[in-house]
Amino acid sequence: MTVDRIVHLMAGLMVLVSIALAHFTNNPAWLWLTAFVGANLAQSGVTGFCPLAFMLKRAGVREGGCCS
Repeated sequence: MTVDRIVHLMAGLMVLVSIALAHFTNNPAWLWLTAFVGANLAQSGVTGFCPLAFMLKRAGVREGGCCS
């Protein structure tokens, strides 16, 4: 897997997990996790810097396009 695919996978899983937790625990505070992920994706789109991608590259995960 490439850095881009892992970033997309983790973002999607975090959103789904936070929505499930908010629903099944009846605690809407879990939706702040979804808001955090969305804000991080927006920031990454504007600045080109993604903390998870930075850490994955430092860990030696190969780079590549997500849809290639």
